[in-house]
Amino acid sequence: MLGLPEGIRACLFDVDGVLTETAIVHRAAWRRTFDAFLQNYPGLTAEQSAPFSDADYNAHVDGKPRKDGVRDFLASRAVILPEGRAQDGPDTATVEGVATAKNEMVLAELEEHGVTAYQGSLRYLAAVRAAGLRIAAVTASANAEAVLEAGGFAEFIEARIDGVVAEREHLKGKPAPDPFLAGARALGVEVSEAAVFEDAISGVQAGRAGKFGFVVGVNRVGQAQALLEHGADIVVDDLAELLDRTVAATTEADPR
Repeated sequence: MLGLPEGIRACLFDVDGVLTETAIVHRAAWRRTFDAFLQNYPGLTAEQSAPFSDADYNAHVDGKPRKDGVRDFLASRAVILPEGRAQDGPDTATVEGVATAKNEMVLAELEEHGVTAYQGSLRYLAAVRAAGLRIAAVTASANAEAVLEAGGFAEFIEARIDGVVAEREHLKGKPAPDPFLAGARALGVEVSEAAVFEDAISGVQAGRAGKFGFVVGVNRVGQAQALLEHGADIVVDDLAELLDRTVAATTEADPR
């Protein structure tokens, strides 16, 4: 009753935008970070210093590790920064410095606004657990542990592959499949037995590249067609639709 193909034994969930509304928080933090950087970086044209947009977020940042997001977005504006050092402060014009600024922004946003869980996702994870499937969280965020706890998902999660793990294990970020492959390994399942749940284009690309058994696109920002085109097997607006669709289909087949 989960809307998944037969043979799926595990579910790998992205966090921000799939389980919690924190994708909105990340988008706001990226916007504040990049707008401040572009306004202060010398020698940029008006086009290069244009405000960071939702299209920029979806194309260059969403679902990726923090430093990859910095590199990819700034490269789209023809800005190449030195890598810098992990201890670079938020005002340093390096990849590390901008990444630090973004992390400070997102922590401030989370402190101010908290974490809101998608109720349909809570319903779905409860159903997944009741059905005996394994569950992992797979996210680029380095703050995932606190977000999952605050959102009420921690009790469902058997394994967590986040930005901290990726840094430690030198995993390539999405759209490379490495984080999801690590999630499947942590749960002891084959990729063909695992379903990926993603709201980011880079995430569904990762699921398809890894040849996972099923890829569910979660359409939170009106990009359903793009999610399908980049690798999703199905797209829903909320995970509870997978339960509702299954119930509806059962009712039609057996009107009793």
